[in-house]
Amino acid sequence: MTEKPKKNSGVIRILYAFTYTFSGLRHAILNEAAFRQEAMLFVLALIAILFMPVSGIMKLLLLITSIIILIVELINCAIEAVVDKASPEYNELAKQAKDMGSAAVFLSFTAAGAVWIYAIVQIFLDC
Repeated sequence: MTEKPKKNSGVIRILYAFTYTFSGLRHAILNEAAFRQEAMLFVLALIAILFMPVSGIMKLLLLITSIIILIVELINCAIEAVVDKASPEYNELAKQAKDMGSAAVFLSFTAAGAVWIYAIVQIFLDC
């Protein structure tokens, strides 16, 4: 077993934090199908947001709720990785942890969907 790397501080810690961030994003893109699908959906949403005739605040809400989906999916992937490592055999608690992570992703989609529906309805009502 390898030992943990030593703790850094100051600017070096921040630089390492960026490398950990990009390593996590890279892993999610390369190995997590759900994250890849949601990232592609995010790119499409970002393009739509840029061209939607809505207020700046509404564009910000659309952007934030779309980013939240990616954040929650990353957390869900992390939960699944830890659960798989800690409990390679079937375990009811492991299943519950994975199910709750999945539910969190669903709720983030629900929140984003509500904001998107509201924005689209407002566009049609303003016509």
